[in-house]
Amino acid sequence: MSAALQAKDLLIRAVSCDQSGRILEAQTLYQNGIAMLMTFVTDEPDEVKRKGFLTRIKEYMDRADAIKARVNGKLSLGEVVTHISIEEDDVGYDYEQIFGKYMDSKTVEIMLEEPYLAQNYQFQNLIRFLELAVTNCPNFKYIRLITKEDTKNLDQQKTNIGQIKADLERRKIAFFIKYEETLHDRKIYLSNGYIIKIGRGLHFYKASNPMYSIGLNNYRYRKCLQTDVDIWRTSGHAN
Repeated sequence: MSAALQAKDLLIRAVSCDQSGRILEAQTLYQNGIAMLMTFVTDEPDEVKRKGFLTRIKEYMDRADAIKARVNGKLSLGEVVTHISIEEDDVGYDYEQIFGKYMDSKTVEIMLEEPYLAQNYQFQNLIRFLELAVTNCPNFKYIRLITKEDTKNLDQQKTNIGQIKADLERRKIAFFIKYEETLHDRKIYLSNGYIIKIGRGLHFYKASNPMYSIGLNNYRYRKCLQTDVDIWRTSGHAN
């Protein structure tokens, strides 16, 4: 497929996602489609065709800007609906118990800001979270993961993420990753209107000790590190 046709395909999908309310996925598709089309237009020798392409690009850029405003609006915090203080060595807190009830059939898209994905246990925590999403959210279609690059072992990090991406795509769930080296916040945005903020992100569990003991697989029996959890309902969303 030529670059122009690839760009057209991405932008058609962007419009479709936009119209169906999948704004996170639409935002990604608009950005990628516009970037690809700009590269194609730069090499177009015909002035008339180039002007036509630029006009279309301006239309898509306007759509992308509108999407960005909608995304930013949905990410604005509304009111806290739940606050949980987890103390050092507490047990009884797996993802399902903390925020599982907020992940439901209305959760079509998820954005996860998790700065640290380098160690095996951190990827295991990510998989546990995704398993909960797949279980609780039957209409789950898209996830955007924002994290930092593991500069010490970048190849392994990208291999692990590639495996996760391939598995999700086999399940018809689109996966997009963005690396931000200045990322510090830890936040989970659900498209049904809830935002989950955990002080330590997904990584607030201590290692099973000894390894082969209760809590190895069922994290409600794992001891925790001290952290706080706030769950917000964003402005404009009802119960």
